Amino acid sequence: MLGALTIVCPDCDRLNRAPAARMAEAEKAACGKCGAKLFPRRLVALDNIARFEKHIAGDLPVLVDFWAPWCGPCLMMAPEFEKAAERLQPRIRLAKVNTEFMEELGARLSIRAIPTMILFHKGRELARQSGAMQAAGIVRFAESALEGKTPHPAPAA
Repeated sequence: MLGALTIVCPDCDRLNRAPAARMAEAEKAACGKCGAKLFPRRLVALDNIARFEKHIAGDLPVLVDFWAPWCGPCLMMAPEFEKAAERLQPRIRLAKVNTEFMEELGARLSIRAIPTMILFHKGRELARQSGAMQAAGIVRFAESALEGKTPHPAPAA
């Protein structure tokens, strides 16, 4: 399918093909396997490495909030991240990774402070930002990174 995007289902993780020209109608798109909405207007919890890898590899940019339940700034930013999701989706999927349960991933990505947001596109890290932010700042960060204004190389392995 020419001009199609690969979108990962937020519920069953199946890969779905969607015409890029019809992204304006994304609210109606459903998974071909489970029937769940592909853009449910909620955050996606990436709770294992395989799921994380699959979601960040798709054609849809994914902004991931790396957080922990004991982190005060993380808890303060959580509702702001949800507000940002309302403004950024369906152009960008917003997801959360609990670093307390995914310590290996946090180490691999050199997450040294939380909250840290990383914007991924097609498996590549485009930008990262540490520290709690308001919704408007999160939106500016993500949009600027997609426009190539704030590129950051991936951390050394």
